[in-house]
Amino acid sequence: MEPEAINRALAAFSKQEVKRVIAEGIASPNYERYVNGVPGATEDAVKAPGPIVYEFVNWPLVINAALDELKNRSPRKSGRFASSFIVIVARRLVVTDFTKLRGDAEIIITNFQPYVRKAEVGFLGIPAQRLFYGTARVMGSRFRGLFTFESKFLNVPAGIHAVMPYRLKGDGTIRLAVQNRRSSAFRSGRDTLKSKAGQQLTYPSIIINPVS
Repeated sequence: MEPEAINRALAAFSKQEVKRVIAEGIASPNYERYVNGVPGATEDAVKAPGPIVYEFVNWPLVINAALDELKNRSPRKSGRFASSFIVIVARRLVVTDFTKLRGDAEIIITNFQPYVRKAEVGFLGIPAQRLFYGTARVMGSRFRGLFTFESKFLNVPAGIHAVMPYRLKGDGTIRLAVQNRRSSAFRSGRDTLKSKAGQQLTYPSIIINPVS
């Protein structure tokens, strides 16, 4: 194959692949393109072997997809819970503009309502682990190889949000006990645990990291 034909084939393949990943929802339509190291050059300017490099601004796509999934799985009584999710970067700052995030940032999504644990463990009319754990599994499958999604209960320090962290009142809240032999509650035949009054709430969350 002649050099010009190789260049055309490489350009056509790159255009086709970038359209595919955008159409499949695994890459953002916002990206920067580098052709033979030249920023902004078109694919048709490539000289084999290239490369043609696309740097996708994927955080808005990924975060909004996770938020949409969480909202769809949320209790729907008033809509207050579904509107209370927050996005935290660097474990200390709430962000709303996802286009400015570093490519290697770690993102946490949680909900500031004090009854968020009840939602995750199945006491607000939705199945246990449907909300954060279920969303993390769905997102992990969709963005496999690009981002990791971990569901975890986290301590949230003061200063991140006005109503966080919440401290338990009265007799505390009930939560599901770990169901394996390492759990003393499980070994004693109990499937729930009661938290102590005054104890700081740990928040069910999703931790998102890009795959390096």
